[in-house]
Amino acid sequence: MDILIMAGQLMLSLSILIVLHEMGHFLPARLFGTRVEKFYLFFDPWFSLLKKKVGDTEYGIGWLPLGGYVKISGMIDESFDREQMEQEPQPWEFRSKPAWQRLIIMLGGVTVNFVLGFLLYGMVLFIWGEEYLPSKNVEFGIHADSLGVELGLQDGDEILAIGGNDFEQFNERAIIREIVINSASSIDIRRNGKEMQLPIDAKYIGILSSHENKDKRLFWARVPFVAGEIMKDSPADKGGLEIEDKIIALNETPTPFFNEFATKANTLKSQAIKVKVLRNESDTVLLNMTTTEDGKIGVAPYGATYFFDTEKLEYTAAEALPAGVKKGWDFLSDQIKAFGQIFKSKIKASESLGGFASIGKMFGNEWNWERFWTMTAILSLILAFMNLLPIPALDGGHVMFLLYEMVSGRKPSDKFLEYATMAGFVIVIGLVLYANGLDILRIFK
Repeated sequence: MDILIMAGQLMLSLSILIVLHEMGHFLPARLFGTRVEKFYLFFDPWFSLLKKKVGDTEYGIGWLPLGGYVKISGMIDESFDREQMEQEPQPWEFRSKPAWQRLIIMLGGVTVNFVLGFLLYGMVLFIWGEEYLPSKNVEFGIHADSLGVELGLQDGDEILAIGGNDFEQFNERAIIREIVINSASSIDIRRNGKEMQLPIDAKYIGILSSHENKDKRLFWARVPFVAGEIMKDSPADKGGLEIEDKIIALNETPTPFFNEFATKANTLKSQAIKVKVLRNESDTVLLNMTTTEDGKIGVAPYGATYFFDTEKLEYTAAEALPAGVKKGWDFLSDQIKAFGQIFKSKIKASESLGGFASIGKMFGNEWNWERFWTMTAILSLILAFMNLLPIPALDGGHVMFLLYEMVSGRKPSDKFLEYATMAGFVIVIGLVLYANGLDILRIFK
């Protein structure tokens, strides 16, 4: 069921983006009197699932969900329609139009995706706002996980800044972003009341960007152990633990924080233990239970937002749009910087690339509209950015040749454009197969 939910969200998101992207080509083409022969969601080699011809255009849905296309008369594209290109140019064909009109037609798709991405970011901010946990409210500092410990962090540290930028919102992904994208070389912390600076070795750019560590955490907010959920028939359930009981000791050893209890319990696998809890903020109760074979008692604790106040930024429609543009631009800037890190060999392309499975996981296994539209905004901007790359067969490749024509006054030959498009198509398909192949290999690792 989880896979179906992820796949459903991915398919809906991509369908919206593909249709609107192709509409960005279709509308200016029609505006300039250019005939559009086909408008398809997904590809239709050999046959289509649905199709209907209206006027000069056949609208349809293909069976191969790797994208979509509009077939514009007189244009050298992935259809490789040599027969049409060998005929005399007709007034309604793409190749008969002035270069500036052809440029607008080719830029239409990415323009729609850029605008859509910014608008969706703004819509999310307008409808849901932006809730965050201020770092100053995290009273007990952090609990460092293994990767955080490698970086030099310790339980109880208060993070003050990363790479010279104040750490105002408590979000460990911001730390990873600054290290991986901006090559941050230090973390400022307060430890036992003393401020100090931890240097960051450049090797962590590769370590933190690796697929192996993609879902690993550097740290959490350190919190007391208050029972938020008790699994049925678990040791805690059988032992009499109740929701909102505060666990304060294990076998007479004080465990004021969840991570301290979990660490100690992990050494007492399948053993009888005594758990001291504070109930109703005043009654102390001693409970007997036996841990599971992996050293757990079957309790999910309350998270940081139960103990610490969050803040929420609300946006009017007038405020949401520029804020959405800023968030979208920040995201694009990060993508460009990430490419730079790849070219500098600080990030491995094989570790950062992913196919449909990787993208689907980013939607999550629950249908959440805020997350769905945020992911759709992200994918829209990625689609725009990738399509602008100067690779023949992509919009950016066509734009590159059109700009050459406008500057030099010489149009590349149809034969050259055909071969270039064919080469670009092979590159694009190769990248798609490579990215999805990586996903398959990761499944069997």
